[in-house]
Amino acid sequence: MARDEASDAELMAWAAAGDRAAFGVLVARHGDRTLRLALRVLGRTEEAEEVAQEAFLRAWQAAASFDPGRARFTTWLHRITLNLAIDRGRRRGRATEAGEEALALLADPAPGPEAAAAAAEDHAALAGALARLPARQRAAIALAYEEGLSGAEAAAMLDVSERALEGLLRRARLMLRRLMTP
Repeated sequence: MARDEASDAELMAWAAAGDRAAFGVLVARHGDRTLRLALRVLGRTEEAEEVAQEAFLRAWQAAASFDPGRARFTTWLHRITLNLAIDRGRRRGRATEAGEEALALLADPAPGPEAAAAAAEDHAALAGALARLPARQRAAIALAYEEGLSGAEAAAMLDVSERALEGLLRRARLMLRRLMTP
C-alpha cells in the first residue's frame, strides 16, 4: 500500500518501526491544523511554530506507544499540541495579545474598504479579548468553534468531561461578552 493512501494508524505503526517517510506523510497531512491550533491558543506565530514542531517531535518519539484503539491519531496529536501550548502560555505568565499575523488570518479580504476596516476593527477587538482569556478557555474556544470538533472530541483533547468543557465554554463566552461590550 502506498503511504499516501494509508490510514493515520497504519502510518503511526510504520513510524513506530522507524519509517521516517511514513511519519512525514502524517506531518504533511496534519501540520497546518496543528499549527493553527497552537496559534489560536498562543496568538504568536513564532511560538505556535515551535509548539507544532515540538508536538510532532514528541509524537515521533512516542510513536510506539500510540494506541489506535484508545484514540484517533488526530485526537492524540492535538492533545499533545494543546498541552504544549497551554504549558507555554502558563510559562509566559500572562495572556498573549494576538499579533498582526494572527489578525491577518482572521481578516476577510472580500468586503470594500469601509466594511473591511470595520471588520478588521471587530477582529482586532475579538482577538484582543480572546488573548485575555485563560489558556484553557482559549483552547476550548479554538477546538469547539474554530476547529469544529464535537463536544466529546474537544473534551477528550482537554482531558475534561463534556460538562466541564461546557463550563469552560460558558465562562469563555461570558468573559468575551464582558470584554467586547463597550
